[in-house]
Amino acid sequence: MTPPRPRRIRRPWRLAAEAGALLIAAAVAFPLYWMVLSAFKPAGEVQSGTPRPWTLAPSLDAFRRVFQQQDFGRYFLNSLFVAGVVVLASALIAFLAATAVTRFRFRFRTTLLVMFLVAQMVPVEALTIPLFFLMRDLGGVVPGVGLNTLGSLILPHLAFSLPFAIWMLRGFVKAVPEALEEAAYLDGASRARFLWQILFPLVLPGLIATSVFSFISTWNDFLFAKSFLISATENSTLPMALLVFFKPDENDWGGIMAASTVMTLPVLVFFVLVQRRLVSGLGGAVKDG
Repeated sequence: MTPPRPRRIRRPWRLAAEAGALLIAAAVAFPLYWMVLSAFKPAGEVQSGTPRPWTLAPSLDAFRRVFQQQDFGRYFLNSLFVAGVVVLASALIAFLAATAVTRFRFRFRTTLLVMFLVAQMVPVEALTIPLFFLMRDLGGVVPGVGLNTLGSLILPHLAFSLPFAIWMLRGFVKAVPEALEEAAYLDGASRARFLWQILFPLVLPGLIATSVFSFISTWNDFLFAKSFLISATENSTLPMALLVFFKPDENDWGGIMAASTVMTLPVLVFFVLVQRRLVSGLGGAVKDG
């Protein structure tokens, strides 16, 4: 008969760390909880001077007002199109660029990497006005990328997503042993076959992580949409739908919270779909390969 295992006693520092993590998680999740709660509250409770962190009479009136907006579906499809193009394009370009700066030695390689890092330090707000004039000038040269077009949103987001994606994927590509590449060449694999059939699956966790960043930053963008889409309301994205509920006399906070909840759902769904790839490590990917 095997003796019973002694009970593991948690140390005080570990209990304190877990309690601190729970407090931080609660603080981070509370705004999300309040947004969803306000979306389900009746109008009287939302505008009440004594807010309560619960409701005894949940209502769907705010969501009805959101979906009754005539252009809400079009805004949703525009946001989905812009975010999808940015995610796919940034993942493809970043993968090829990260492979190039990691596997090849060429002139100004270090300078290029430093430029990728410096690009992350420039605030987006400082570049909004120069980008406005750039999009205005490109409209007369390149069709589909001028002001009041979805291209004016895709190009800036793609430019801001690439430096982070390339810098992050560089570590994933570098972690793949060069011996694996040499073995593939000895077996007769071409460079293109090694790139897409061997290297691409190994760096897929990094691609997923960068895709999450690109999707969230593009999906939640309001600054570029407000600046570049001046008169073409048919090309507006979902964050612009919030402006409908800001009224001169009294804001519809229930509608604002309901629209924000609807905007958050695609981000959560996207994260749930890719979470397994997101948390998987490169070591496990190399082992499985």
